[in-house]
Amino acid sequence: MNRLLRLLFVVLIAYPVVLAWLGVSVANRKRLPIKGPGIIIANHNSHLDLLTLLTLFPLSKVHLVHPAAAADYFLKNRWVAWFATRVVGIIPVVRGGDPKQSDPLAGCVQALQEGKILVLFPEGTRGEPERLSEFKSGLWYLCQQFPEVPVTPVFMHGLGRAMGKGQWIPVPFFIDVYVDEPVYCRSDKSVFISDLKQRFESLQNNAQGRDS
Repeated sequence: MNRLLRLLFVVLIAYPVVLAWLGVSVANRKRLPIKGPGIIIANHNSHLDLLTLLTLFPLSKVHLVHPAAAADYFLKNRWVAWFATRVVGIIPVVRGGDPKQSDPLAGCVQALQEGKILVLFPEGTRGEPERLSEFKSGLWYLCQQFPEVPVTPVFMHGLGRAMGKGQWIPVPFFIDVYVDEPVYCRSDKSVFISDLKQRFESLQNNAQGRDS
């Protein structure tokens, strides 16, 4: 049932909004994982980020894709929680808890163990439109447990203008998506995070170069 609901969500909501209303161009789509376990990391500027990412995958693979999302935001009432977990397929992450008492990434660990494709937003929350924020270190801690799992950076350009923070109605701006080469975890946390940030900045420069 959940698989059917997710397909309907993508076909009836994501496709019309992202592909018909906005329009998307994708560079290097073939670099996206089509089987798990895998990790996709993307910049986070809009509520449309996840919808856009879901449209990048064949419908036969959509059931494998699960975004990690803040439990305090998406589980705040039973109806939002049902939709977020059953239809969208989020993996709830508890923010601000004591990691000594419970692992906030336990759901992400389980998803990767089950061969899922996990979507992470390393900035942690939606930032200012078309700007990159600092990356959180949770990604590194997760990758340390799965050093053989590829991490694929995806940069989305235009969603901050189409429906940025504080907006509730999407404006029809065309979206450019850039998929980078997969990388793997490094033993040094700062080097790993810095390398990923540089990759995103390079993709961002490419996108802004096309605008000029």
